[in-house]
Amino acid sequence: MTINKNIYSLGFVSFFTDLASAMITPILPIYIVYVLHDGLDKLGLIIAAATFVSYSFRILFGYLSDKFQIRKPFIVLGYLLSAITKPLFAFASSYQSIAVLQSTERLGKAIRSAPKDSLISYYAKKNESGKTFGFHKTMDIAGELFGAFLVFLIFYFYGESPEIFKNIFLLTFIPGLLGVLIILYFVEDSPYEKKNVKYHFEKADFKLFPLLWSYFFFMFFIFGDSFFIIIAKEAGYLTTFIPVFIIVLTLTQTVLSYYFGLMNDKKGSESVLKISYLFGILSVAALMADFLWGGFVFLGIFTVASLNATRSYISEHAINKASIYGVFYGGLALFSSLGALSIGYIWQYFGQTNALIFSLVGMLTVSVVTLFIKKEASERIK
Repeated sequence: MTINKNIYSLGFVSFFTDLASAMITPILPIYIVYVLHDGLDKLGLIIAAATFVSYSFRILFGYLSDKFQIRKPFIVLGYLLSAITKPLFAFASSYQSIAVLQSTERLGKAIRSAPKDSLISYYAKKNESGKTFGFHKTMDIAGELFGAFLVFLIFYFYGESPEIFKNIFLLTFIPGLLGVLIILYFVEDSPYEKKNVKYHFEKADFKLFPLLWSYFFFMFFIFGDSFFIIIAKEAGYLTTFIPVFIIVLTLTQTVLSYYFGLMNDKKGSESVLKISYLFGILSVAALMADFLWGGFVFLGIFTVASLNATRSYISEHAINKASIYGVFYGGLALFSSLGALSIGYIWQYFGQTNALIFSLVGMLTVSVVTLFIKKEASERIK
């Protein structure tokens, strides 16, 4: 497999950045609920706020990226903002301050995501977008795997305490900075084409929306990894071993990302997205059956398969790619945020079982509806 050197470099940028993010992912929900003693509704609020910022602003920066043909400057700014913000969690003492920091850190991701996907799409070879995004996602998730493993080692050798949590937050600055340096010195921007391109959607762009709407609704009902972590904690697992669940989650994605990228190119991204829905449903069904390890594995498969499929789908069919990536992430902002708020509220006031039922029934409904719109959407693009 021959991949453009810029995509390799972007892969390592994501590796180090997501290594830093994964040092926070397995411990932040525990820090909020068990160290700061805030409820699951507050955790849901934090997830919703951060998710909304992370995805909604991608619409704006996708638009600006297409309009002014700007890629690398947005990518650098986004990675820099995330690298600076993560260590500041060490100084947060309330769920409100964590919500602000988490949202600011996710703003960095919002700034860079659509331009980055557009740049990856630019350097991808013809008819190999699935393979290219699969490789990039592999590097992305490999960073998460190493980050979770590093947190496990820290807890194992140094124990768990508020001070250890804070030191982990501070340590994230090192891999975050490495990611910024790589993007600065080893990634070339795409060629500047023209100034002030008139912003508009082509007819073909609108034809992508039925499948994207399906994904948005599915993401409304999915149980996110933060809720999975709380379930593991309430099942009696020590905080020291919670990162092992994230290792299982990320290892699953690392191993399968490239495979699903190849499937996108061979079977079509719509078929892969349909398969991913099955694993999303199985992830929640496993939680209901007290098969926690399987739940993390199925969630990992759903995450990597669905993201590779949708990103490849846009790369293959969109005209204004950065704009459509922005709309895609904006839709995720709204639906994932409302979903996190709903699940957190139901769990807090009606119990974990009812939250799981809400999730499972919703995903099943969306999957059935998708079976009927899939073929129609496919024909309209042709």
